[in-house]
Amino acid sequence: MTSKIVLQTTDVCRRCRQADTDIDVLVDFNFQVAAGERVAVVGASGSGKTTLLNLCGGLDEPSAGTVSVCGADWSQLDRTARARWRNQHVGFVYQFHHLLGEFSALENVALPALIGEYSVDEASRRARHLLQQVGLEHRLEHRPAELSGGERQRVAIARALVTEPSVVLMDEPTGNLDGATARTILELLLDLNRRLQISFVVVTHDASIAAQMDRVVELDGTSEAAGV
Repeated sequence: MTSKIVLQTTDVCRRCRQADTDIDVLVDFNFQVAAGERVAVVGASGSGKTTLLNLCGGLDEPSAGTVSVCGADWSQLDRTARARWRNQHVGFVYQFHHLLGEFSALENVALPALIGEYSVDEASRRARHLLQQVGLEHRLEHRPAELSGGERQRVAIARALVTEPSVVLMDEPTGNLDGATARTILELLLDLNRRLQISFVVVTHDASIAAQMDRVVELDGTSEAAGV
């Protein structure tokens, strides 16, 4: 049986203006991500990895081509519909956690569910459950400043998963962590992927992380990516 496609780019091009020069960051980029699949995106700095994630998440517009998530083309959605679709289907994890400092771990994780119009009780239940799954049941009321770097990143991962999205886009999720903590975070991500069957697209410079993915896509900054 064919796996459901949760993310697809079709002939995507992205051209950026720098000074007086147009630079092609992505050219005719095509790929698909199936439900539950783990995909690593690798390439040199400036090859378009973060640009690709922004396009996939509907945060940026391609110069040409289409990007769709769960069958919806981002370009066909207005601002409100795009935000609602993103909240339902896409999670983000960045190199820096971007947690809200005045909120507790529980409140940070519950926030996307509250924005998605879950009840306060349901949002809190989901947040508690995920924080337990990432080993932070004893840190629910702690604010980011009271957490270690690894704990803050685990909170960010829980936040990305709280609405049970179809795909989570990650930009160097362990890049700001020490080696031991990075390995712990990677093991956590792999375990959550197996149990929840949420697709992961992970931008990384770390060969050990890429090796744990189902597939590796390499960007060269100009041409269509090559799948490995």
